[in-house]
This record gives sequence, C-alpha cells and structure tokens, in this order.
Amino acid sequence: MLGRLPCAALLLGLLLIPARVFAQGDRQDSGLSREQMWRAPTAEDWKKPCLIEWQRTWQDAERLSRATGRPILACVNMDGEIASEHYAGIRYRQPEVAELFAPYVCVIASVYRHSPRDYDAAGNRIPCPRFGTVTCGEHIAIEPLLYERYFDGERVAPRHVMIELDGSETYDIYYAFDTASVFETVRKGIEGRSFPPRALDDVARTPEELVASPDARDRAAVEEAYRTGSFEERRRILEAAVAAGDKASVDLLRLAIFGFDVDLARVARRGLARATDPAAVGLLNDALSVPMPRSEREELIAALDRLGAGVPWARTLAIVHRGLGAGSRSVDPSTWSADDGEGAVPPPDREQLAAQLAYLDAVQDSKRLDPGKALELAEAGLRMAEDPEAQRGFGKDPKTRRAYRELLLEDARSALRGAREAGAAPWRADVLEVLLANAEGDWDRAFELSTRVVGEIPPKEAGRDALVVLSIFASGRRAAIRRAQAAGESWPPEWLSDVASAWEVLERNPALSPEEVAEQVDFLLSLGAYGPARQVLNRGVERFPLSAPLHARLVSQVLAAVGGEGLEPTYDRLLAREEAPAGLEWYAGYASLVAAEFHRRGGEWEAAAACYAHGIAHFESCLRAGAAERDGVDHYVAMALAGQARVAFDRGDLDGALERLEASFARRAASAASLDGLNLSAVATARQLASEARSRGRVDLAEAVERDLAALDPDLLLPPAFEGGGPPLPGRGRR
Repeated sequence: MLGRLPCAALLLGLLLIPARVFAQGDRQDSGLSREQMWRAPTAEDWKKPCLIEWQRTWQDAERLSRATGRPILACVNMDGEIASEHYAGIRYRQPEVAELFAPYVCVIASVYRHSPRDYDAAGNRIPCPRFGTVTCGEHIAIEPLLYERYFDGERVAPRHVMIELDGSETYDIYYAFDTASVFETVRKGIEGRSFPPRALDDVARTPEELVASPDARDRAAVEEAYRTGSFEERRRILEAAVAAGDKASVDLLRLAIFGFDVDLARVARRGLARATDPAAVGLLNDALSVPMPRSEREELIAALDRLGAGVPWARTLAIVHRGLGAGSRSVDPSTWSADDGEGAVPPPDREQLAAQLAYLDAVQDSKRLDPGKALELAEAGLRMAEDPEAQRGFGKDPKTRRAYRELLLEDARSALRGAREAGAAPWRADVLEVLLANAEGDWDRAFELSTRVVGEIPPKEAGRDALVVLSIFASGRRAAIRRAQAAGESWPPEWLSDVASAWEVLERNPALSPEEVAEQVDFLLSLGAYGPARQVLNRGVERFPLSAPLHARLVSQVLAAVGGEGLEPTYDRLLAREEAPAGLEWYAGYASLVAAEFHRRGGEWEAAAACYAHGIAHFESCLRAGAAERDGVDHYVAMALAGQARVAFDRGDLDGALERLEASFARRAASAASLDGLNLSAVATARQLASEARSRGRVDLAEAVERDLAALDPDLLLPPAFEGGGPPLPGRGRR
C-alpha cells in the first residue's frame, strides 16, 4: 500500500504514518489483496475534477493559515503506488472527502511531473491533470521543503500531516491500510482544536482587492477577471498587483508580459523589476527572452542582481543574460576557420608519424633542423604519444606502454625547447605547450596557458591543434563557471561570452562529436540559458541524427517547449527529410511512447492508444530496415502493448486489456515487470485486471490473467523496489 524510494532528487518524496488499522475504503477485511483494498481508478474516475483546493506554494499556505486560523494539511502522493493512485484518482475527487478537508489549508507534494509545462505560450497556467489547482512545478517544488521540515528523513507515500499555526505537527499518518482510519484522524484533528477557523472575508471583493490574497481560489479568480476583462479593467487589476508588490501572484504579471498588449506588458515588467520575492526569479528569466527596449532589459537584469543577494540562482541568471549579450575579447568567431586547418586532408597515420619522427630526428642529429622542423618533430612526437594504435605497438604491458608514451612526450618537450631557442613562431610554440600540458594530465596548466594563447593565434592560420586549444579554453571556462556556481560565488560575464564565441567556432569543426554538443547543451541548461541551448541542440540533432544522448535531450526540450503533443510532429519532420537515416525510426518510436504516457496522464485515452500504435509501427519499421537489434525492439513493443492494455483497463475494457497484456507477454515476457513512465508495469496492470474481473463476476477472465502471470518467471512477480515498505515497527507510527 505504500511506496518507498531512495532519496533521489528526481524521485518522489514520500513519507511516514501510523497505524494499526486494517480496512479498505471503510474497514479492511482480512484476506483482501492489495488490489482489492485499493481499487484502481478508472477512466471515468480520472475524468472527475480533483475537488481538494490545494494552495500554490508553502508561503501562500502559511499566510492563509495565519489569516484564517486554519491548520495546514500536507498530503503526499506517488505515481504508480497503488494506494496513492487510489487517493489521487478516487478519494480526492469525492465531494465528501473535499468537505472533510475543507477546514484545512491543503497542500500537495509529489515529485512526478504529469504535464510537461506549467504555462502555455500566452502565460496561462497549465493545471496538473492529476491534482487540479496546482501546476506540476508547484507540487514538485513544495516536496523538498516539507521533507526538510516534517518528514524526519523518510519519504513514504501516501501520507497526510496536520501542521498547526505554530508549525507543530498534530498527526502524521502513513503506513495506514485503509482510508477510513485516515479520514477519521483528519476529522478528529479539526474537532480537537481549541479555537475555530475563520473566513478570510465574507464580504464580496473586487478583483483589485483580491490581488493580495494568498488563497489559490482568489488568485484564480483574479487571473480569470484579467483574462476576460476590458482593457481598462485589466489595467486596474495589473496596477493593483504592482502596488501590492510581493503579496500579489507573479502569475498575474506573467499573463500580461506574455499577452498581446504591449502597454500592459510594459506595466507588468515595471512591477516585475521591483520584485523582492524569490518566486519572481523564474518569471524574470522567462521575461528576458522576449524582445524589449534595452532600458527595460537592464531593469530586469538589475532585479536579478538584487535578488541574487539571497538567491544564488538569480545572480547566475543576471550574469548569463549579460554574458550572452556581449562578445568575447579573446575569440572573434567571424575571423576563425573551423575546417580544422587541414581541409579534406586527414591527419597522418601511425606509419607516417613514425617515418616523420625518424627523418626529423636524423635531421636534428645533423644539426640542420630549422625552427619549423623542430616544431614538426615536437608535434609528431605528441601525436605518436596520443595515438592509441601506436601505443598498442609498444607491447601489451601497461607499464611499458606508459613508459614509451612518457618518453615520446619528453622528446616532444625537448624538441619544443629547441624550437623556441631556434626562434620558432611564439604562437605555434605556445599552442604546442598547451597540448603537451594537456597530454601530461596537467589540465589546470593547460587551461591557464590557453587563456593567453587563444588570443595569440592568427585566426586564418589556425589548424587542427589550434582548435584543440580553443576546445581546452572553452572547457576550462565552463569548469570555472561550474566551480563558481557550486561555491555560490559570482563570476565575470565575460567567461560566458568566451564560451559562446568559442563554441561558435568549434560547432563548425568537422571533428566535432555529439558528446561535445550534449556537453554544451547541458552547460547552457544549467545556467538557465534555455533559448541558446535549444538552438545548439537542434543543430546538433540535424548533424548527428542517430545520437542517443542528443535525442534524449530533444525529447525533454520538446516537452518543455510545447508539451507531449509536440513530440510526434517533431519526429515526423525529422523523418520527412530526404537524408533521414533508417535508424531515426527508433527514436521516433520512443518519442511516441513518451507522448502516449503524457496523454495517459491527461486522461486522453484515444490519443494515448494511437501514440502507442505509432510507436509500435516505428519500431517494427526500424527492425525491418535492419537498423535495430530485435531484442531491443521487442522490449519497447512489449512496453507499448502493456501501455495499450493499461489504457483499455482504465477505460473499463477488460477483454481488450487482457488481449493486449497477452500480446505483451508473448512479445517479450522478460519486460513484464519493467516500469513505464507512470511507474506501472504489465504485471501491475495484470494484477489489477484480475481483481477487477472478479469484482465484476468475470471469473473466467480473472483465471486467464492468473494463468498468464503463473507462466512468467517468478522473479518478475516480485513487487517493485518502491513498494518495499510495510507497517510501522513497534514504537513507530502516529505522532
């Protein structure tokens, strides 16, 4: 009945409770299975709205609690965990439960995302399809705070915690085996209080008067009044919000900033520039992606600077927006050639290097080596030392290989000293100095040298080695920025300008790898530079259409930008290109499965089933073209069939669910316990299908499912790791 997970940032924060209670719904009857105790919600259940009025943030909840005298009820939920599914899909949608929770100020915590975005392009909130009045970002953000303050280092779900006005806990319910005991505790928590709650204000108020209210219901009413009001009404609401300062919701400012009225957008940006609430940081970053007068842009960046005194992320964003808008003094991309200096000529192979080394060594011994030849000797020695094929020729013993490599590097360094003494071009010698330091593992020195050398290289003469130095320079700058971020320290915007300008050159290099693209994308995302990251990624996918790391990032980017409905059109466009490789179908198939799961989260059952069918078709096409291994295709097709079975089950089509489950088991039985993006497996669906079939008198169908399960490897029937909890041990439970 409960889910327990490792404390990982991307996983759910669950929690702890009491209870020696035994029941389901009302009271647990002995001998009931988990599936009988916690009935799975159907498609009809999920269509009903969530009736609990969740507050948007912990700060809002605290303000509302103090203003009304109502205690806070913190609820925790986990995707895929059977009891959590029951609460989210059934109980939280029942009027009697909503009435029971009404005397509380309610907040919901779940670290799972059910909608890929929190806002649409016009700034409208996108409510979480699972919980209703909050965005997914809000129920994710509140979990770490609750965990730190109230969960005693243990994440368990489902969980219900009553928190009084002074911050103390009245009860903390988890590990309960029924809902009746939980609801009884919730009821007694209010009845046992010594003072009654009070309303905020029984007098009807105008939207302008409501802008400062922390109540989610009031905030929604104000936003709706803004959306539907005349220009004058919207202006009055917006000016009231600006005057209310941090008491007003930044979501109202978002509606104006991303709306179509430039005058109201200017008013909203003016208010945003005065913000002192850390909650405004995200909107400030988003607002700076919109074209605006330079003076307004500087005001918003100044607001990030001001907030940065207490919020390091704000300080980082201020630096980012200054750094990306300025050019580098070290690298001018317009003057650099990025064809790696050799055009179509490949670098010398091992035999050529060996012959070159022998010749140059002989010339050097005869004392006729000029500075250029001395540099060539050093370069050839360095390349030989770095060539894996050459190292294999030094023997099988790792120590011997290392010794030969060190000798080659030593010879290269000696040749470099001779070249300098003979008057070699300083910039060429300096480039080789950087490369030698890098080869010797002295990366700090290599970077330090590169900061000087990149400015010395004549761009038109930059060759392969110069581009490697430029890459070391960019990597060092990225590392320095990351270190400053980790330490909570400021860093010069010029560092980011250097990275951006260096990347503009390196991106054109024929030797560029998809891993380098992924590194640059991740770096920009870590700084909140979402627009530039998206541009780098799109160019990378076009260049490396079969790169798994890049496709993983593309799926995430599309979800964040346009939602699950954008995945299949994105891959349709990629597949429509004349040069699209057959293996691209694999990634299109995976994208369809991800899209199907987001449709399921939103209760869009027909769209989900269609996306699963498209995914299967893509995987099968990839297999026919010989662009994928059968076992991998079988796994994902089995997962898609299990997803279709879950859709059928949720819609009440038990026979269709059985048909799809059996097809999934037949395609690849070993995938039966694999969890999908909703934390559900084919085995979990089969067990719930058997329970539901028996409750409907379909004993034949239940027995068919049970035979199918019995035919699987017993290890596949073990519960998933997150269901490893149990009832409280002696001395634990209700506080």
